[in-house]
Amino acid sequence: MEARDKQLLRSLRLELGAEVLVEGLVLQYLYQEGVLTENHVQEIRAQATGLRKTLLLLDILPSRGPKAFDTFLDSLQEFPWVREKLEKAREAAVVEPSADDRTPGIPAHVLNSSPSDRQISQLAQRLGPEWEPVVLSLGLSQTDIYRCKANHPHNVQSQVVEAFVRWRQRFGKQATFQSLHRGLRAAEADPSVLLDVLE
Repeated sequence: MEARDKQLLRSLRLELGAEVLVEGLVLQYLYQEGVLTENHVQEIRAQATGLRKTLLLLDILPSRGPKAFDTFLDSLQEFPWVREKLEKAREAAVVEPSADDRTPGIPAHVLNSSPSDRQISQLAQRLGPEWEPVVLSLGLSQTDIYRCKANHPHNVQSQVVEAFVRWRQRFGKQATFQSLHRGLRAAEADPSVLLDVLE
């Protein structure tokens, strides 16, 4: 889960505890989507009050992978006003990079900006076969990768450019150098390629 989403759950913790009843659809949906294990569900259900159940869920979610926050949003079908509040707060949140996320030599205002077409093209030139795990860690799917390859069967650089353009279009303001840096690290690619792109 991204640092911004963890921060959001922490800051709205008591509000969510008071407004969300996790016992029904929320738990079942998170279990169905693989975010929670059977043990998690049993542990949450064993809590004495609705508030404690929700707070325990909020403690578990941050460690359940990159899709946990979005799946939690999807699970809030019975609480549309809570989902809307979380989505608005997420859009407004600007997270200070943690020590892990800081890239030496890149100022904060650049980290929070999106790469331009030219920068995406330069990045595509510098990435090798690791581009696939990088875009997967950024939130694209295997289907997206397949389409990029099908659209440009003989040109790997064009496949990479299209993949990053899809990521930028899909994630909008969230498609920043900050998340790109995290994606590179998650895929064990060298994040210093960003410094070359920004020169």
